[in-house]
Amino acid sequence: MNIRYWLHLYFVLIRSSVRSGMQYKMNFLLGMFLAAGIQIAEFLMIAIVLNKFGAVKGWSLYEVGYLFAVMTLSKALYRSFANDVHHLENYLTSGDLDQLLTRPVPVLLALMSQNFRMMPGELLQGGFILTWALHGMMQAGQITWIAVPFTFLVIFTGAAILFAIGLTTATAGFWLTRINELQTLTEDASQTAVRYPLVLYPVWLRSILLVVIPVGFVNYVPSLFILRGELGSWVLLGIVLVAAVCLFASMKLWTFGMSRYQSTGS
Repeated sequence: MNIRYWLHLYFVLIRSSVRSGMQYKMNFLLGMFLAAGIQIAEFLMIAIVLNKFGAVKGWSLYEVGYLFAVMTLSKALYRSFANDVHHLENYLTSGDLDQLLTRPVPVLLALMSQNFRMMPGELLQGGFILTWALHGMMQAGQITWIAVPFTFLVIFTGAAILFAIGLTTATAGFWLTRINELQTLTEDASQTAVRYPLVLYPVWLRSILLVVIPVGFVNYVPSLFILRGELGSWVLLGIVLVAAVCLFASMKLWTFGMSRYQSTGS
């Protein structure tokens, strides 16, 4: 069976998940507005500080807004299309993963299509901040229109990198079972950290965010070229390769983890 077939099947499963979730419209709307409100409040706190001091380590409010928006949009894409990868621990402790094993589709595909989470609040909020930041930098002559398609590329590669990190962390659950604390480190804390320029952090922490948990490639590294013309255009090819390597490695680890999985009844 080819990739087109699996993609079609995935979107069929997603459609079914959406119909199921929309039975609780008030819960959906409330969750959407609360998530967007939290994101906006967080960025406003950054904006207040930068507005007072002008810049942080040479990074302007527009540039920090760009980092914030790219991470927000990349994360929204990842968590929309593979939300339950982040919640694999629940499947392991409850035994629900065994149910997915009985379905005539790959387990990962079935897991990704569970509880599809639409995140229009985050997408709108991230899109607004990104548009504001790009417009401000264009008005100042810092960037040109070419930054727009480059940014879309970065958002999609960023989503792929975040998915790979999330899948790798989830796979650790086959051995550790409880992975909430690990996810706090590899996903929540690291993603929050790179919403700010990495130059703010000591070298050892920058190395972790670029090599051990490569979230720095989601927004910071490509921004050096897109916004500042540093490093060279090879950066764009580099982040595509990083995304591909991360995806390949995480999928291999997932396959190995599944081969070692023992159900709750075994």
